[in-house]
Amino acid sequence: MGAAVDLLVEELIEARTSRAMTQEEWARTVKFSPTHVSSVETRHRPPTGDYVAAVDRAFQTGGAYTRLLVKLASFDSAPIWLRDWIEIEREAVLLRWFEPAYVPGLLQTEAYARATLAGGRFTAEEIDRHVASRLARQAILNREAPPQLISVIDEAVLRRPAPEQPGLMREQVDRIISLAELDHVQVQVVPASTGIYLGLAGQFIIAEMPDDSRIGYADNQLKAQIVDQLGDIARLARMWEVVRNYALPVKQSLELIKEVSKIWT
Repeated sequence: MGAAVDLLVEELIEARTSRAMTQEEWARTVKFSPTHVSSVETRHRPPTGDYVAAVDRAFQTGGAYTRLLVKLASFDSAPIWLRDWIEIEREAVLLRWFEPAYVPGLLQTEAYARATLAGGRFTAEEIDRHVASRLARQAILNREAPPQLISVIDEAVLRRPAPEQPGLMREQVDRIISLAELDHVQVQVVPASTGIYLGLAGQFIIAEMPDDSRIGYADNQLKAQIVDQLGDIARLARMWEVVRNYALPVKQSLELIKEVSKIWT
């Protein structure tokens, strides 16, 4: 983890020790396991948005730690090329997110995030840093005024196994189900019966900002690209309409996700 995330961990440790609480007492209060608390404090596990939000609720901080996590997410735990987008993501009031290959980053578990980065492209230290950044970004879904997240994923995303990692996909699909039941999170699925469709060309996100402007983001094997030209945004918006028209409605999508979860038991 980078120095920015370390700062948050230090603040959490200070909050616990200043109350003269053991890790076990703290764990009972925030409703996480003592092992989880210990892993966060020893830097073996990054503080996720869910964990930090639980601390805020337990100690009625008014969301102080969640706000800190969101702010720190753009510091040294994030790759340099991603920091501008994280700032945009943080300020957005609405995110339209299409993913044909992976679970959207804001919905990923730690284990799934690590699996997407494995394979030799990154060092162990780089993976730790990228995972910490990705999980820290999820804090925006737990803040007092979260953005609306509308995500469209291909059904293959839910069915793709993680070799030699039993339980990873069940945990991930269960997390999608849990988040999809929140008022500000919608997940729609393009069913396998659709076959080949235009959206398979690649992932993209459209962020709607408080001033009603829109900013786009697209990622590929070589680089990520932030776009704000009106013509480019218009093309992404048309593509969004295409992929969303292929997707099942929200209720049917959730039913499909729950059905797919059974194959991972």
